Amino acid sequence: MIVYLDVIWALNLLFDSLLLFLTAIILKRRIRLWRIFAGGFIGSLIILLSFTPVNAISGHPLSKLLFSIVMVLIAFGYKRLSFFIKALMTLYVSTFLIGGALMGAHFFIQYDPKLTVGVLKSSVLGFGDPISWLFVLIGFPVAWHFSRKNIESIEMTKIQYDQIVTVTVVIEEQTLYLKGLVDSGNQLYDPLSKLPVMFVSIKNQFDNMSDLIKKMAADPEALVLGNSEFPEEWQSRMRIIPYQVVGQTSQLIIAVKPDRILIEHNGFEYLCDKGLVTFTLQQLSSDDVFQCIVHPKMLTGPRQNGETVKVS
Repeated sequence: MIVYLDVIWALNLLFDSLLLFLTAIILKRRIRLWRIFAGGFIGSLIILLSFTPVNAISGHPLSKLLFSIVMVLIAFGYKRLSFFIKALMTLYVSTFLIGGALMGAHFFIQYDPKLTVGVLKSSVLGFGDPISWLFVLIGFPVAWHFSRKNIESIEMTKIQYDQIVTVTVVIEEQTLYLKGLVDSGNQLYDPLSKLPVMFVSIKNQFDNMSDLIKKMAADPEALVLGNSEFPEEWQSRMRIIPYQVVGQTSQLIIAVKPDRILIEHNGFEYLCDKGLVTFTLQQLSSDDVFQCIVHPKMLTGPRQNGETVKVS
């Protein structure tokens, strides 16, 4: 029998890469194509190792799990344990979903009278293979629970993704491009001007920020108490806003009025000409899916479809 190892390996490389790509789509994560193919390449090495003296080791379930872990780490990176586990579990769900669909289609189309008669006789005269029955009785509830949990997680990811917007904030010469979460629970306003407030995390962009924005994010209390001063041209932008967190006493935060806030959502661009921005060093999203929390009122401004809203 002739085995075309290069063809088999290429197919596995393609399938593993597509499974990683499907996982990224389900999780709504943007990753680079080279990372997808690099992860797929690692997964396809199992096929090559199966034709070597270490085939007994490479085919072991623990080895397969190890390869899956490395695939996910290469494709998605590691930010925190829950981020990694979610990606790994979604990869397995995608694999079982596609594999089950292919096997189901194959057995649905295939028809062998002799095989059918043999299965019927085995079912009538006995109880079949006790190991397979035990596997089904234990495995089906586990698989059902595993699938239900992951489907719920996928639904929550989709709900959150529907609220993700693209935000552009311009303050003098500083331009920030961010992913934002529209949070209906954010009802923070400036008590005097009634302008809505957006929270922006600069934790991952700290080195690229201006010194003043760094100071506002790192030590806002010094600005509130007057220990540090704003430049004269920024004083007209500054607002001191009372802010209360559940379980804590009221605090004062510094917010500034930017030159421009542009929010893109569902194909529309919203120009928020009346809004404030406050900066923080805290990471707002554990998975870094978004870097700012957008006040829902900021999506009530003028909008255009497919065109950039220009400020006069």
